[in-house]
Amino acid sequence: MRWLSLLSILVFAPEALSAGKPNIVVILADDLGTGDVACLNPNGKIKTPNLDALAAAGITFTDAHSASGVCSPTRYGLITGRYAWRTGLKNGVLGGLSPRLIEPGRETVASLLKKAGYRTGCVGKWHLGMDWVVKDGKQVTRFNIEPPAQVNSVDYTKPITNGPNAVGFDYYFGISASLDMVPYAFVENDRLTANPTEERNFPMTAGKTGGTTRLGPAAPGFTAEGVLPALVDKATAFIKESKGPFFLYVPLASPHTPIAPSKEWAGKSGLTPYADFVTQTDAAVGTIRKAITDAGHDKDTVVIFTSDNGCSPQANYPELAKLGHNPSYVFRGTKADVYEGGHRVPFFVAWPGNDRVRPGSKSESIVCLNDLMRTCCEIGGADVPDSAGEDSFSFLPVLERIMSDRIRSTLVSHSINGSFAIREGDWKLCLCPGSGGWSAPRPGRDDQSKLPKQQLFNLREDIGETKNLEAAHPDKVAALLAILDRSVANGRSTPGTKQKNTEPVDVWKAGREAMKPIAKK
Repeated sequence: MRWLSLLSILVFAPEALSAGKPNIVVILADDLGTGDVACLNPNGKIKTPNLDALAAAGITFTDAHSASGVCSPTRYGLITGRYAWRTGLKNGVLGGLSPRLIEPGRETVASLLKKAGYRTGCVGKWHLGMDWVVKDGKQVTRFNIEPPAQVNSVDYTKPITNGPNAVGFDYYFGISASLDMVPYAFVENDRLTANPTEERNFPMTAGKTGGTTRLGPAAPGFTAEGVLPALVDKATAFIKESKGPFFLYVPLASPHTPIAPSKEWAGKSGLTPYADFVTQTDAAVGTIRKAITDAGHDKDTVVIFTSDNGCSPQANYPELAKLGHNPSYVFRGTKADVYEGGHRVPFFVAWPGNDRVRPGSKSESIVCLNDLMRTCCEIGGADVPDSAGEDSFSFLPVLERIMSDRIRSTLVSHSINGSFAIREGDWKLCLCPGSGGWSAPRPGRDDQSKLPKQQLFNLREDIGETKNLEAAHPDKVAALLAILDRSVANGRSTPGTKQKNTEPVDVWKAGREAMKPIAKK
């Protein structure tokens, strides 16, 4: 009967289930450009010693992407492994008071790892909606940033439901959305840590005139420059308190606006306030890694660092250019765009306890932040059901040098105005005449009437996306459109059972109809 005793230990002892499983820490910067990381940009002027050290300790993915050029869609993809355009969020981002975006019953990386024996935590900017108690006769916008008239539509003294705790996180501390959105207060688990009884906004860039964040409810003592230190403190505390395997997701609120470096970091870069904020963000990564080492977890912790999209124009590109720095490096465009500068992101993975993950190595494999879902689950021994992670591919075989070939051959990118791009190998088709975002040609601002309605680029030969080849390669345009059609129709891009989209992809259908005459050329 010894085998029965052993079986009972395996079944009933949580520590047995989690034995040998590595801890996983995912750090997500907010609006950090690829060119802002020194080791990725030989011409860059911002020093990032901690990110450089992380890259040296593990593998750098040089063809890494967020699923969208803006915040909320990217975060949905990271947590669920599914493109956000399959939901009702077809363009734009959520607000600080928006209701929950992640559908009830949908598995997330946190919920699956929790089932596998992990303690799960999220410390930082959520921006995926949570259900506030809305006052009688009031309302909040579902798929957009709330207008000024709605900032007092909720009862801030009541508990929040359907936030991070409802989708698999044992612990949450952070802010509901971007730091330039209300409420200006910290959320811990299901409630605010202090009632936002004051009204406040912040300079968009510290020490400079020319714009402020949205005016709205603020907790007493809450400051923009105090957010990053608070998040680092809570993240390091979670690491120190965790005994068994843990999964910690740290979506930082920096260097997104308001650009608010702490006093000790102001002027430290010798460049601009934005550069100061980047250097402080870099230091935060160093502090979190030190906490892992101090807690004795260095050899059994996987650390992943990336950014939710490209750098925002709010960083003041012209000012940085005069100093010889380009946050987008060699890539065209900025945050919000369908161009590479909108969604090409830094991506480092260090795993000191795994001999297969070679320090200082690089991979040209295409990876997307959606892929973190299946990768983390595979690392942690969590099963992913067929109904989850429909657009997530595990890159663990690339990490462990089991395979060097690309684990995903296609990638769908989505801009702030809902424009699509489809990538296969070196080829990329943008289904819009301009950026679809905030750089020129900008929709709604620049005249695009004489531009082709779509753009085809070969990224191997033209990484700057300067030569539109759509007229010369109609067969390639048709092939890429067919791939995108299948992805939409199947409800997934990974192999598996066809999935129904949560809501009809109306924006895609309209755009696809507009492309038909071009595809038949």
